Amino acid sequence: MPEDKRSFYGVIHSIQPRIRLNRSFDEAFHTYLGYALTIVEADGSILHIGISEQLHEKHRLKVGVVVSGSCKPVEDTKLESVDYYRVTGFKVHDSLDAESQYEVPPPLATYRERGPRRLAAKTYDSKCGNCMWGCKMAVEIIVDQWKPWIRKYRLETFCYGPKSCKHYSPGPKRRVSGRNGMVYVEEDWVDEMLTEHRGEDD
Repeated sequence: MPEDKRSFYGVIHSIQPRIRLNRSFDEAFHTYLGYALTIVEADGSILHIGISEQLHEKHRLKVGVVVSGSCKPVEDTKLESVDYYRVTGFKVHDSLDAESQYEVPPPLATYRERGPRRLAAKTYDSKCGNCMWGCKMAVEIIVDQWKPWIRKYRLETFCYGPKSCKHYSPGPKRRVSGRNGMVYVEEDWVDEMLTEHRGEDD
C-alpha cells in the first residue's frame, strides 16, 4: 500500500453529515460534502474518515457496523472536520439486526431541508458526538471581501435534530471577524429562521 494511504478495520461509532461552512461577515454558505465516520479499531485507535454520499447510499451504513478499507490523509486540514478521506476498497463485514436502536442517517438533502441550529461545543462533545443529527463543520472565514486571501479557520458544531431534544444547548453566539476590525454577531433569529418550518418534535 502506498505510504500516503492508511488501511482501517473497525466498528462505526458515529455517522454524521460532513459539511463545510463558508462565512463572510454576515453571509454564510454550506457545502454538503458527504458523511463523517468515526471508526474505532480493535486496538482502540479512533479514526475520523470522510466518505461520499454515494458510498453511504450504497451500503446504508449504521452505527455498530464493522467496516474496512483504505483512506488518505486530508490534503488541507483547515478545510475538513475529518482526518482522512478518499476511501477505496470499502467493505462491510457485519451489520446490526433489524431491531437495532440505530437508524440509517438520511440523505444530505434531508439535512439541507431541515436546517441547522448552533450547538454548544461542550454539549456536542459530551452528548451529541454519535448522534446522526449532530455535525462538526470546518469553517472558512473570508475576513475582508476586498482581500479574499485573508482568511481564518475554525470548527463549529451544529444540530439538525428535533427542537425538543433534551440534550440541546445552543452555547454562546458565534462571532465572525470582518474588515477593519469589525465583528458580526450571529443572533438567535438566524437559527429560528433556518428552522422555522419545523415543529418542536420534527
